[in-house]
Parts: sequence; C-alpha cells; structure tokens
Amino acid sequence: MGEVKAQRKVSLTGSLAFNDIKVEAPVTVAAGALGVKEALRHGFKEMGVIRAMGTLLKMNQVDGFECPSCAWPDPEKSSKFAEYCENGAKALADEATTSKIDASFFAKNSIEDLSQLTDYELNKFGRLTEPLLLEPGSLHYQPISWEKAYQLVAEELAAMEDPNEAIFYTSGRSSNEAAFLYGMFARALGTNNMPDCSNMCHESSGVALGETLGIGKGSIKLEDLYEAEVVIVAGQNPGTNHPRMLSALEKCKANGGKIISINPLEESGLVNFKNPQHVEGWIGKPIDIADLHLPVRINQDIPLMKAIIKKLAALDQLDATVFDHDFINQYTDGYETLLADIENFDLEDLIQQTGVNEKLIDVAVSFLAKKSKIVVCWAMGLTQHKNGVETIREFINLLLLKGAIGKPNAGTCPVRGHSNVQGDRSVGIMHFIDEGLNQRIQEHLGFTAPDQPGYDVVKAMKAMHDGKAKVFMCLGGNFLMAASDTVYTAKAIEACSLTVQVSTKLNRSHLVTGKTALILPTYGRSEKDVKDGKERFITVENSMGRVRQSKGVLKPTSGNLQSEPDIIAGIADAYFKGNHAVDWLALGTDYDLMRGTMDKVVKGFKNTNEQSKGVGYYLPNNVRNLDFSMLPNGKAQITLNKLPEHHLKSDEFMLMTIRSHDQFNTTIYGLDDRYRGVYNERRVVFMNADDMKEKGLTKLDVVNLRSNYDDTPRIAFNFKVLPYAIPKGDIAAYYPETNVLVPYNHFADRSYTPISKSVVVTVEKVK
Repeated sequence: MGEVKAQRKVSLTGSLAFNDIKVEAPVTVAAGALGVKEALRHGFKEMGVIRAMGTLLKMNQVDGFECPSCAWPDPEKSSKFAEYCENGAKALADEATTSKIDASFFAKNSIEDLSQLTDYELNKFGRLTEPLLLEPGSLHYQPISWEKAYQLVAEELAAMEDPNEAIFYTSGRSSNEAAFLYGMFARALGTNNMPDCSNMCHESSGVALGETLGIGKGSIKLEDLYEAEVVIVAGQNPGTNHPRMLSALEKCKANGGKIISINPLEESGLVNFKNPQHVEGWIGKPIDIADLHLPVRINQDIPLMKAIIKKLAALDQLDATVFDHDFINQYTDGYETLLADIENFDLEDLIQQTGVNEKLIDVAVSFLAKKSKIVVCWAMGLTQHKNGVETIREFINLLLLKGAIGKPNAGTCPVRGHSNVQGDRSVGIMHFIDEGLNQRIQEHLGFTAPDQPGYDVVKAMKAMHDGKAKVFMCLGGNFLMAASDTVYTAKAIEACSLTVQVSTKLNRSHLVTGKTALILPTYGRSEKDVKDGKERFITVENSMGRVRQSKGVLKPTSGNLQSEPDIIAGIADAYFKGNHAVDWLALGTDYDLMRGTMDKVVKGFKNTNEQSKGVGYYLPNNVRNLDFSMLPNGKAQITLNKLPEHHLKSDEFMLMTIRSHDQFNTTIYGLDDRYRGVYNERRVVFMNADDMKEKGLTKLDVVNLRSNYDDTPRIAFNFKVLPYAIPKGDIAAYYPETNVLVPYNHFADRSYTPISKSVVVTVEKVK
C-alpha cells in the first residue's frame, strides 16, 4: 500500500512558515456578545446552524451530555438557555464536525506528507471513521477490521517477555467506565504502567494536597465560591481556559467578595467580564472581576506568599484574631515551626524576589487580614515548576493559618483542565499502588493486581526511549504534543513495536508512531452510544468531585465506530481468549453491570447507576469533614517550603508556556488570540519592552528560542517577538510549539510534573 521505506521521515512541527500576522490591542472584555458570536461562528461552520444550536442546548444539561472541554462543574440549577462557554462550544464544534476522513484519505496522503502540515491543519480534516493499520515500513494507513485490530494488539501483548513492556496512557477525555475497564485490564495483564495526562498538569496538586490535607483533590463545591470573602486565582487564566468560572466569580463579587489575581500576565478574563447569560452582559458595562492583580515574576509565588504570611503574622501579634488560633490548635500541626522559620526570611528580600510592588502586597494583606472565608484556585502556573509541590503547599499554609479549610465558602480549588481527568484517577488510573484497591480487585474481580509501582509519563518516556517498553496504547489524547521534550518523546515512541491510538480526530501522534500503528476511532462525548438496540450512558467526575451522567444526542459520525469500553473489552477478550476471572465482553457491553462492579471496587462510588442521574452525587472528601486522621498526628500539615533558586545568566530568560484563546490543550481550533491581540499566527513570543530594547529587538523581529539543560541544546525555531506587559526577564510563548524546549528529565520534585512554566532559555535573533 503506497511507498515502503525502512525509516519514516516525519516532521515534528509541520510548516514553520509565518502567516500574515495581525497585531492589535488586546480585547480586554471576556465573553459577552463577542464570545457568543465566536462560539456560534465555530459551531455553524463545523456543524451547520440547526445541528449546532440543537446540540449546544443539550450540553451540560441533566438530560444531555457533559462538555468535552474542561472539568468546571455545572451549577445545581443549570441555565436552560446556555450552560456552556465559548471554548466549550468550540470543543463541541471540533468534535461534532461534519467533516470526515477514511481509508481513502490515507491512501492519498502519506504520513510523511501529512506531517508537513501544522497541528491546526491536521485537526481540520475531520473525524476518523474506521479502524486503520500502519504496517512496518509503510507510509500509508490502510483499513483493518475491528476483529483483526483486536487480535493484532493481543498478539503483540502476548509476545512480550514481561507485562511491564506495555504502557497504557489515559487522556482526561475518557469516561469513568472506559478508564475503569482500561485500568483493570492493565492490572490483569500484570502491570501498573498507567501514566495519564494528570502527570503532566495537576500531579503536583495531588501530591501537595495529599501531603497536607490527606486527599489529592480540592475541597470546595461550586457554590462555595458564591459567598467567599476572598478568592485568590493563582497561576490560572480562567477567561481562556475555564470561562464558566467567571460566572461564579461574578456572583462572588456581587456578594461583596474580593478577587486577587496572581500571575505574571494580567489576563483579560480577570480584567473585564460580560456574562452572556444575562441581559446586562449584552448591553451593560463590563464587570471588573479582579480587585487586585499581583504581577509576580515567573515561579516567585513562594516568596510572595511568605511575604504575605510574614505581614499577616506581624498583624496577628498585635491582634490575635488575624490567624484562627482555635482552628490551628485543633486541626493543624507545624504552626510554631512555621512562625520560627518565617523569621529567617528578610521581608525586603522576599518582596524584591517577587517583582511585585509592596503597596500591592499590602492591599492583598488588607483583604485577607480579617477574612476567613478564603478560596485559593490554581492551575498550571503553580504546578509546572521544579518546586510545584512546595508552591502549592505554601498557599495551603495560608488557608490553614486562616482556618479557611473544611467550612462553607472556603478551601482549595485546583482547577482541572480536562473534563474527566479527576475521574480517571478516582476509578483507578494510577501508576502507584493503592493496597485497598488491590484488595477489592481480588475480592470482587477475582484476580491479583500487581504490587509494584508502574511508570508515570516521565518514566514511560524513558522506558520507551531505552527499549524497555514495546507496546504503547493511548486512550485518547495527543501524547507526542502533550509531553515535554518533543524530539526525545518522538524517538521514544518510534522505538516501540506497536502504538495504538483510540481517537476521534487526526493528530500528530498518528504520524509519529511505533513500527506498527493502529488508529481505533471512537465516539465523541456528544454522540449516541447504542449497543444491541440499547442506548447507553457514561459518567464523569468534575473538578469538584461530583459524579454525573452524560448521554450523547447526535447520530454517530460513522457506523464503524466503537465505544471506548467496547474497544478495551474487545482487546482484553482477544488477549485472554475467554480464560479469565473477568467477563470483559459483558462489562464492555453492559455499562450498568460495569458501574455496579465499579461501586464494589472503587472507593467512594455507590449506587452510581441511580445516584449519577440529574445533578449527580459527590464522592467522599475528608477535608470537608475536617477529618485528617490519615495524616501524622491526625492533623493537617503546615509545611516549610524553600524559596525557588534560579540563577539566570545575563542573556537568559525564564519562559512560561501558555495557551492561546483558540486552543484547548494540544487541540488548535484557530490561529487567533484576541485577548492578547494576536491574529492569524501562533509562533510568537511575548516579551517585556525593556528587554526587547536591551536585546536590540523590535516588534515582529524573528527569533529562535534555545534551552540547554545537561549540555543538551534544544531549539524552537521561528518566533516573532511581541512587546507585552510581562515582568522583566520573563517571556511567554504557546505550547505545544515550545514543548521542544522543556527537558524530559527536569520536573517537579516528587510529582514528576514537567517544568513547562519555568524553562531557562536564550532568545537569539534570526539574521
């Protein structure tokens, strides 16, 4: 089938040619009529008017399907008109597009030719409609039957010398049912090699929260935000990444709450917001969401929090009501040690390190001093640093000192990026050992789960690169472009004997493959899942721990798609040939049966078939009950955290990777970022104007970005420089284009999360 080569030559970037870039003043008002217009424009273009409108009205409704984009929770009483945001509408349009590709498309287009296109162009081809096989040495995918595809995977797994030669990666798009079955199959095979997308984003949150509060999840519910007295939004850009969060912050503001933004960039969504669900959001004045913005230097959040805590401690010495001493004495451990430690830091040095004006810090202190209903929200801006775990622990220190844990309108809120990434972990997608889970697997599924830790993302990359892993299966996602160190990751994937992608649309991970590759197309969240005449539903868990049903409403793109549970069950049955304690086909077919099994095996799940109806039900959360019995001395842990250490040379900058407004994770919807004033281009780098002047750079000059860790140079080519309000010495650019600069072997301590938000680079002008 087509040309055969011994070695495929595929591009990891696609074209580096520039588009006709247009730069304007940033649009400072989030959402509003323009947001609605953009949402509908994408929907109409991809789906058609009638199909788009009818489907949007079913998204995030109790009788419809959950948004395939972020994991922001739905309110108890959803808007019947529009319980979605611009990016959710884009995600739906992208998934439910009427564009399709099949085997004839791949017969005409080799993977080498396709790889010359950008990620944006690849995504625009449309939905995958049939299972496809890329044979060793071939440059063209060809059709394969589902039965033969399952048998091929089973044979490759059976040929392994050790179960740990297989790696099972999970994307946050998967359902609880699919993730549960996937995790159980991996364990039945004999491995805990289950890296997932949370390893690359919120793993630092899980570690920090587990160490301090005893659960790797946030503690608040959506309604807690409404009457919070202070909400800190740190290292997060809700206007682009979680737009529906702005509605909750709007309610907080209406009730007198104060919003503090902590971020190197002042993002538009926190400056002005128009809620399109209200008439005022169309014709009224925009609302100023953030009362205070602290433009902290990249990865200097710990000295900022230490400065705030030090100032609050001084006030508490004068008035012992600033800290909640009753709460501290009853529920925490480490207070006196923290007070002694904070004396070791010079206040002026801390403030200088942050780059924030002390007067602004004093305003933050004034907001916090007499308040106890405090919520801290955060995302990748805190997690993706070498000290990501310590950074989050420092914010938790503030909450513990203020007694802002385990009560209404107060607590922790890590804002998850993908719709069911938290649910994946809840149902068993993890590389570490949970002895209780293993015991329940033995009791209710009848097999012994492996008791040795498996690979997370970083270790999986290295294992593949070193030839220790041979079969790499991805349940959704675009692993190549999501992971750090793109060149290294590509070499790792190409070293595998088989790669398997369960996907809805074409992406670069389908072009950079193992020797043999399979694409197994599956349903989108918005599509009906019907088997043997019975319509099935799935469940997902939002970022605040509520499990809820999701049922698609659209006719599937193709009659040759399989659901994720059916695919997993088909592979498992082909591998075990019916000779296993688990009836894989029965579970994959009957989701009710599977949920009944989940209730027995997964901690916290109970009567899910019924309880997940309507608004759903919350999983147990020990912090909400002030139960810290699993921690040392049975108390929440106040911790000591070191300051970050960055010793930049005179020609070096600190790079943070960011999203544009026209993307979700690695999926590129368009080439505009109107909140930052950039149109029709992604290869840009945002830079302080004074830094540009010192480097002899002018607007739209072309530069290369270079990192050099462990004497290994990494280069991202062809970026246009744009002056922007960012702290001196810091720069920002979009991922995945800049992932090539992030070293695979530099990551957060204990969580192994890549340092994507604090990469030391040089900026070199292209002559």
